[in-house]
Amino acid sequence: MYQTLSAPASYRLEEKRSEFICHLFPVNSREAALEYLAKLKLEFPDARHYCWAYLIGDPKQPKTAAFNDDGEPAGTAGKPILHVLTQRGAGDCCAIVVRYFGGIKLGAGGLVRAYGQSVSRALDIAIWQEVIPKRTVIIITSYEDEPHARHFIMHFEGEVLVQRYSERVELSVELPSKYVTLLKDALTEKTGGRCRIQEANIKNQDPNINTTPDETSQ
Repeated sequence: MYQTLSAPASYRLEEKRSEFICHLFPVNSREAALEYLAKLKLEFPDARHYCWAYLIGDPKQPKTAAFNDDGEPAGTAGKPILHVLTQRGAGDCCAIVVRYFGGIKLGAGGLVRAYGQSVSRALDIAIWQEVIPKRTVIIITSYEDEPHARHFIMHFEGEVLVQRYSERVELSVELPSKYVTLLKDALTEKTGGRCRIQEANIKNQDPNINTTPDETSQ
């Protein structure tokens, strides 16, 4: 279980006449994060930088994550933003910091503090909700054992997403991750191993997880 935003949030930080406006959005994909970025560029067309990071999934084991310094010195913006999201446990979250330069250079340390602090304060005022991690499995069973499969799917809070009937029954099931092993064990015992359960295909993780800057928007 992890937490995510239940609604967008924002915070405006001023540091030596520079403005750092942090916008937080709940997202579940890279595409959604970049859509918010495009909207902010239209809303604040005269800003100097649009630095961002996103983290999709459980912060402890993210599905994907990336960051972008957008012209700030390397490591002073995007990476600190992502670090705060990770440390604060903000799953399925995108943070975009719009910066207006005030004429006074902050130095690398000052930039790291300003970007990180703007995100942290925005997180302080955000409204949160809990997310239960889920996984999708494929259950392949006989028609005779299908009632047993459906009984345990319901028992372990699962949902049948897709069902296919041919020589055997194939059920695509989404359920809380913590129950996957219990479901496998229960079905194996009940059907004497006749039911086969396998993981659904999962896309490869983003190679930018935690450490690699994303350069596509610069």
